[in-house]
Amino acid sequence: MTPSARGHLAMLLFSALVAGSFSLGALAANEIAPAALNAVRFLIAGVVIGAVAWATTGIPREAVKAPWRYLVLGGLFAAYFVLMFEGLKTAVPVSAAAVFTLTPIMSAGFGYLLLRQITTPRMALGLSIGAVGALWVIFRADWQIFREFRIGQGEVLYFWGCVSHAIYTPMVRKLNRGEAPVVFTFGMLVAGFIILTVYGWNDIRATDWAALPAIVWITVVYLAIFASAATFVLLQFATLNLPSAKVMAYTYLVPSWVICWEIVLGHGAPTGLILVGVAMTVVALLLLLRNEHD
Repeated sequence: MTPSARGHLAMLLFSALVAGSFSLGALAANEIAPAALNAVRFLIAGVVIGAVAWATTGIPREAVKAPWRYLVLGGLFAAYFVLMFEGLKTAVPVSAAAVFTLTPIMSAGFGYLLLRQITTPRMALGLSIGAVGALWVIFRADWQIFREFRIGQGEVLYFWGCVSHAIYTPMVRKLNRGEAPVVFTFGMLVAGFIILTVYGWNDIRATDWAALPAIVWITVVYLAIFASAATFVLLQFATLNLPSAKVMAYTYLVPSWVICWEIVLGHGAPTGLILVGVAMTVVALLLLLRNEHD
């Protein structure tokens, strides 16, 4: 496999794992403060990734140089996750996942500003189709809602989180100085945990950890291991081998995966009209990946 092919495979797995955080996150969002939940998930993920880094590549002394890089990346991802869970208090999982699919077009813009990565005409077309499909789902295929531009507060909060995510993607490539993805991820997780602990200290202290329902702990473990530790490494690996816009193009698959999660969890499937928007996001992904040179 070529490095770019491995990058594509990494992002395919990334999209499937990320999708689970929407469905499980919506079940736990109103049971615990977002900052407290994410501080714990960053801590667990940091321990796991730190152990993996120590056992494989090791943590070279050079990796701790310029620690401000990890604070920048950790701050961006911490903001993304806190705003995601604030949004999931009111936004339905499929709608939140649709907001997430607006990230590629923003990532392409930040990729140009930070790295001068050029978006080809085909990629621009794919990003546009994906954005329209995402808006279709966000507005629930209701033209009246679109005309009145009534969008939920949860979706608005999560949108700003997605802006942080879009900046994060090209920043990984800009700030990486040759560190292995697992080492760089560990540094980002440690920094993110510190930031979240300081920011959410009152929420952490106020949380009755022993009385939390089981769904919270299930969600925390899933988020820490699968939607944090694993996806952070996958994202950073892919970012080092693919253009930012193409990396984030895989987010177009997330609503489809979320629908699968919702069906498995017994929450039913969306209406046929909403599925049209999901189909548009899949077409966008195919356009972005078809016959493109990485």
